[in-house]
Amino acid sequence: MNKDKKTGSLKAQRLVSDIVVHTILAIMAVVWVIPLVWLVLISFRGEAGNNVTTFIPKSFTLANYVKLFTETTTINFPRMFVNTFFIAICSCLISTFFVLAVSFALSRLRWRMRKTYMNMAMVITLFPGFMSMMAVYFLLKAMGLTEGNMIPLALIINFSAGAGVGFHVMKGYMDTIPFALDEAGMLDGATRWQVFTKIILPLCKPMIVYQVITSFLGPWVDFIFAKMICRTSTQYYTVSVGLYTMLEKEYVFQWFNSFAAGAVLISIPISILFIAMQNCYQEAMGGAVKG
Repeated sequence: MNKDKKTGSLKAQRLVSDIVVHTILAIMAVVWVIPLVWLVLISFRGEAGNNVTTFIPKSFTLANYVKLFTETTTINFPRMFVNTFFIAICSCLISTFFVLAVSFALSRLRWRMRKTYMNMAMVITLFPGFMSMMAVYFLLKAMGLTEGNMIPLALIINFSAGAGVGFHVMKGYMDTIPFALDEAGMLDGATRWQVFTKIILPLCKPMIVYQVITSFLGPWVDFIFAKMICRTSTQYYTVSVGLYTMLEKEYVFQWFNSFAAGAVLISIPISILFIAMQNCYQEAMGGAVKG
């Protein structure tokens, strides 16, 4: 009887704790989703202006989305979208390769100053990136990359050149791969490059997915460096700079609803990338467990 009472009390306590935890999580989910729902509703809002007094608009329209692609004289959203997509793709590919290469060199190789480099990289990552923005700008300016059609290249260099410093997560994952695999490959005549591409990379698919997503998100959402480098060259604006322009005093009344529509549109590539990469992540983890 005492055991039954204890079991019943434990189940009751567990049920109460589960209810409390799920209630808190539900409240947090609602709080997190409300701004997103509001943004989507504003993107279909029919009333002009930025004076929003109700959560649900009085009328709905698709004109805010159409305006982004038709009224391109003042704010050319399609060009900004293409600029950002090109810069994000190039930066993602370069950054991912840099991180993988640096992580492989630090995890699988032993060379002089290796620990010193890791310690220096750790210290550097403690400081926020925008602290170096003026130094980065003047370096790019000295190379003649801050004017004209060189601006996209300057942005790509800015987002990807220092990516190798962020090797910590990838290196930690590579450290879990047995060195016996490297030795077996070398005994079979494989070079370091073949060990890297044929053995290590296939085993790092989950972390490569993570790296691709983070490397793409950086250039896609960055505003500080994009605004600093583009300055008044509107033809090279990224979507973050373009959306910020819509909220400036002279544009906010006419473009506020389209700003919300643009914010919804720029979330689509991120969502597609996340869903596609999530499938790859699950397949990679399934293969790892199976093996």
